[in-house]
Amino acid sequence: MYQINSLKRFMVMCFRISPMYFILLCLNSLASTGQILINVILPKHLIDELIGNRDEKKLLFLGAGVVLSNVFFAFFTLTMKRLMVIKNIYMKEKMNEAMAAKIMNVEFSFLENPYYLDLKERAVFAANNQSALENLINNVADSMKNMFTIVSLLAVMFTLSPVFIILLGATIGITLLFQRFFAKYQMQFFQDIIPINRKYGYYVGLAYNDKLQKDIRLFHMGDMLTDRVGEYNNEINNWFTAYHKKQGLFLSLYGIINDLQAALSYGYVGLRVISDVFGARIGIGSFTMYVSAAVNFTTATTAFGKNVMTVIQMLGYLEPFMEFMALPDEEKQEGTISFKGEIETLSFENVTFSYPGSTALVLKGISFQIKKGEKISIVGINGAGKSTIVKLLCRLYRPTSGKIYINGQDIYEYEFSSYMKTVAAVFQDYKLFAFSIHENIAGVARENDRNHVMEILNQVGLQDKISTLPQGADSLFGKSYDENGIEMSGGEGQKVAIARALYKKASLIILDEPTSALDPLAEAEIYEKFNQLVGGKTALYISHRMSSSVFCDKILVLDKGVISDFDSHRKLMENKDSMYYKLFNSQAVNYQL
Repeated sequence: MYQINSLKRFMVMCFRISPMYFILLCLNSLASTGQILINVILPKHLIDELIGNRDEKKLLFLGAGVVLSNVFFAFFTLTMKRLMVIKNIYMKEKMNEAMAAKIMNVEFSFLENPYYLDLKERAVFAANNQSALENLINNVADSMKNMFTIVSLLAVMFTLSPVFIILLGATIGITLLFQRFFAKYQMQFFQDIIPINRKYGYYVGLAYNDKLQKDIRLFHMGDMLTDRVGEYNNEINNWFTAYHKKQGLFLSLYGIINDLQAALSYGYVGLRVISDVFGARIGIGSFTMYVSAAVNFTTATTAFGKNVMTVIQMLGYLEPFMEFMALPDEEKQEGTISFKGEIETLSFENVTFSYPGSTALVLKGISFQIKKGEKISIVGINGAGKSTIVKLLCRLYRPTSGKIYINGQDIYEYEFSSYMKTVAAVFQDYKLFAFSIHENIAGVARENDRNHVMEILNQVGLQDKISTLPQGADSLFGKSYDENGIEMSGGEGQKVAIARALYKKASLIILDEPTSALDPLAEAEIYEKFNQLVGGKTALYISHRMSSSVFCDKILVLDKGVISDFDSHRKLMENKDSMYYKLFNSQAVNYQL
């Protein structure tokens, strides 16, 4: 029942992607069945005529019918095959696209949950490494084709004798049992080997990762990686040795049963030609038709059974894919109010938060207010809840309790897209993509934005770097797709990320520890420069260092999810027992030349 529901969901997904795929599927199945029936039925009449009246016109008509029908079906089948190959590739790519879209649209909390992260990895592994999507689509198509053939040939063989069908059914049943056993073993085998395969893939991936080559070569880790890859490779080979032994045994038994089926078919139909013990005698033409029908029936039934087992197997592999695709898309919690103007006030009122699936409170009823144009530094030790405040402001999470207000309105009452236009952030783990510098900043290569982009690049101090590049701001990041692509230092990359945030023209700018990898002096310089660029906008600086605190209007000090202080640097330093005073002085030595 579970497999049926999974298959139903999968087919619904396929139909949404391409209704034409199902039309082609049916036409392809009917064409294949039609060709088999023509080659089963017409030769009977041709042989009967050759043995009987030998009417030349009738023989010519029947002969031409066999040839022309085969030419027609061969042309039609090959055309459909070409279309189906193209459509199957299209369906596979669309499924991968649907997976990518789901990853981008699923609720953000799922992407930080270890269970769903592992689910995503297993889903991608099944789709890419085991070609499960492609195999499922192909076997669904083949099973439909074989099912049409089976029903048609049953109708032909039933005219001979139900006993004939029972004999064939018995041998086919044995074949299906063997197939079911082997398919179950095969599915368990590939599930068991996934952890080893992932380890193997991980270490092979390390060897191909260009960003790790300096460390690998400098610390002579090449041999260690090679040994680890060889170790897992040998382990995988041992697994597959056992697998191929069982596969060989299965194929041997399968061959014996196939020979038994052929013997029963020829034997029973042959007896009907020479004897009337099992019923009225039949002619040579009928002998040919029924034997051909039996052989094709056996082939189609065995293939259908194999298709069904493979479909069940692929559904098993794709269980993580189906589970992940069934996750609800992110509810944007669309409000009805369009955000206009700038942020005048921002306030948290008794906000409590715990991550989904956890009972530990990250924020414990915090309340504070920020006014337009204020520069606020949020400091605290790791795990205090600093980045959580950013995620809540960006509507990546909802508060467990309490409210966040902007301009006196709950942020979830604002329409999502208009609200997000007013917030820009540079995260600690910011990413730059394999696009041009201009595209990384502006999002799309709009010519009318070029002057604005160049102005921002000048403001963040990248004008000298850009001027040295052959293609200027149109230079591509990284060498993954272009050997002329550029590499930037950490500091230069951070400036591009900052330029991207400034380009957005948001009225609230957030820096969430994007400079944590830099030394304290370099970090202080970037923060001070950024503070000048922000101008009269509201800004939040998240850091576990104090470099962003001195020039800010206020410092929000978080301690284990609660606010311990919220005041100016000068006033906080007056309290020598405060956490801020201790943090600042413990780091002050880093800022002395």
